[in-house]
Amino acid sequence: MEPVEVGKSLAVRKNSYVRPTDMNIVHVTSDCDQFMTSKGYGAVQGSESEREFPLAYSLVVHKNADLVERLLRAIYMPHNVYCIHYDLKSSDDFISAMQGLARCIPNVFIASKLERVQYASISRLKADLNCLSDLLESEVKWKYVINLCGQDFPLRTNAELVSDLKMLSGKNMVESKRPGGKEWRWTFHHEMNGISKHYQIPITTTEKKLPPPHNIKMFVGSAYFTLSQEFAHFVQWSSLVKDFLVWSEDTFSPDEHFWGTLVRVPGVPGEVSRSYPDISLLKSKTRLVKWEYLEGSLYPPCTGEHVRSVCIFGAGELRWLLNYGHWFANKVDPKVDPILIECLEERLLEKQMVSRQ
Repeated sequence: MEPVEVGKSLAVRKNSYVRPTDMNIVHVTSDCDQFMTSKGYGAVQGSESEREFPLAYSLVVHKNADLVERLLRAIYMPHNVYCIHYDLKSSDDFISAMQGLARCIPNVFIASKLERVQYASISRLKADLNCLSDLLESEVKWKYVINLCGQDFPLRTNAELVSDLKMLSGKNMVESKRPGGKEWRWTFHHEMNGISKHYQIPITTTEKKLPPPHNIKMFVGSAYFTLSQEFAHFVQWSSLVKDFLVWSEDTFSPDEHFWGTLVRVPGVPGEVSRSYPDISLLKSKTRLVKWEYLEGSLYPPCTGEHVRSVCIFGAGELRWLLNYGHWFANKVDPKVDPILIECLEERLLEKQMVSRQ
């Protein structure tokens, strides 16, 4: 984070980054032995402590196969298990690339049921639920499941993450706040507008919905979570959850109230009391996101670029990302700043080397 070096990174960023095509991943996974060796998957091994605390991942992705592979490599451990859910709208090349990754890496698989994911609709939530169902059937007796998207990147090694998760003692790490004006999302019926088969958004109607079933008290949060296996089993088998999911079908962005509400239900594994203070994005360690409208008040300005009010991080954020205490950064993109991801990769490798000595 020397000022001169940050300046150099900005100069590098001005040069146009050429992203590898999805076909590049298709080609390199055509020879699985060569792929596993060249990318270093075969050399990865965790400590006994890590092997005794396996993790599961749900990766909901739709583009940029090279970036997905870099994320997968950064979080990879041979004793963990990884479910990839690709969007049915994804390109044929991207789908082939994801299938190549699943074919070459033994503990990576494609979700058995796939969704055509539409913005702010139930399909985004169902994508994770499909992976969650498959992961619960895995032979790997994982302790926690974490869901990620293709522009996430880890800020901690697997060993550091396991250490933090052990301290949760069975609790979940989920954003969960009072609605704060977002009640319209579930007060009224929503329906897809049908602009095109590729891009649809839910439209708010004037038709009021019934209150949530089972006297569920509503909270809002994020689509992203870290859940214990006990809580995941509850989600899979509970009639309350099934009823709540059906009720959420015609709400706006149900993935942003589903998890935050369920962790507050009395008696659930790792329950968070309804009277407990709000768990904000910054308090929930799973993902570190920088919103444009909160820059300056909660965190320093974005040094990368904004896309739909979310900061795509630049190298100037490196110190902030590594020191804040979160587990994953969102969002990263080598087309915005290739140096940031290279530095994060190098930092992870350095810490892994030290831990093995």
